[in-house]
Amino acid sequence: MVESPNWDPSVSLSKNFPPLKNDLILRAARGEETERAPVWVMRQAGRYLPEFRAVRAEHEFFEVCRTPSLACEVTLQPIRRYSGLLDASIIFSDILVVPQAMGMEVLMNPAPSFPAPLDTPADIARLREHVDVHKELGYVFAAITRTRHGLAGEVPLIGFCGAPWTLFSYMVEGGGSKTLQKAKTWLFKHPQESKKLLARIADICVDFLVGQVDAGAQLLQVFDSWAGELSQDDFAEFALPPLRHIAGSVRARLAEHNLPVVPLILFAKGANAPASLAAAAAAGYDVLSLDWCVAPADLRAVAPHKALQGNLDPSLLYGGREAIERGVRRMCAAFRKGGGPPKGWIANLGHGITPGVDPEDLKWFLECLHKYSAREVVP
Repeated sequence: MVESPNWDPSVSLSKNFPPLKNDLILRAARGEETERAPVWVMRQAGRYLPEFRAVRAEHEFFEVCRTPSLACEVTLQPIRRYSGLLDASIIFSDILVVPQAMGMEVLMNPAPSFPAPLDTPADIARLREHVDVHKELGYVFAAITRTRHGLAGEVPLIGFCGAPWTLFSYMVEGGGSKTLQKAKTWLFKHPQESKKLLARIADICVDFLVGQVDAGAQLLQVFDSWAGELSQDDFAEFALPPLRHIAGSVRARLAEHNLPVVPLILFAKGANAPASLAAAAAAGYDVLSLDWCVAPADLRAVAPHKALQGNLDPSLLYGGREAIERGVRRMCAAFRKGGGPPKGWIANLGHGITPGVDPEDLKWFLECLHKYSAREVVP
């Protein structure tokens, strides 16, 4: 029986979780050597899987997000299909549940859209003054707890949120944008109001991420999907302070509440200019995720002690098995510092897997990654 999307946050699920059998990603996130690189894929529960499309044929996107049993089911789908090949699961949700919790309507048809975006700073008054994440987003916490049990310790579970700048952009633009003209106009015309809204979003993200760990998440990732749309100076002025606030506050709150201080991953897509890389490296996260347009050596130059995640071009998954294998070998050589054992590296794509990928080609990517990232020297 499927729960109502209006899930009752008073419902309590057991947090006596099964023991973890595969801790590769946790060790890599701490910067340790591993026998091979752990691997997961952004958007690994998604439209490229026929079993996911079958669920979506019966349920609207946000209904899946808001129904813990459905969110659990689609989160587990790639783990079942690729059992033994994936080293992490990521809870099925969406970064835009935070604007929803703030009182904004978000539709998915199929791209996200906001019927009533924030056109001027005066529109901020339409947002909820206080967001109780347990009331507004408790369905995510329930899905995480349910999924931890469903995983039976096979792999760790990742929780996530969108970064304040990316969420701010959606809330102002009303959806995706190639130029972010409206969002950038806010920054330049209303800098103080923009910073206040960014800080407000960041506070909600802190509450949300801490709640996810309390529910059972074992790593956390912050997605700043539009970081690369800002200049180096604007990234440092507007995007970086709330990112720092999230990292520092999440760690402090977890310690204060005697919760595990889990690894934090930052994916600042496109923030590849030297100053932006340095800024991201100084934001306080344990792992920095790279897109496919930046070389690992460039990030190591400014963050030699950070663990890294990435960064195969997702479009290579359309290139056939030879191209995929060639790309994986090249990626492994770049991350493995002269063929030594993998250390502090989580393998992933440089962005999310796209809907048209053949699931068997993703399997081939995972198999190649296991082969060429192993402790032995890459052939």
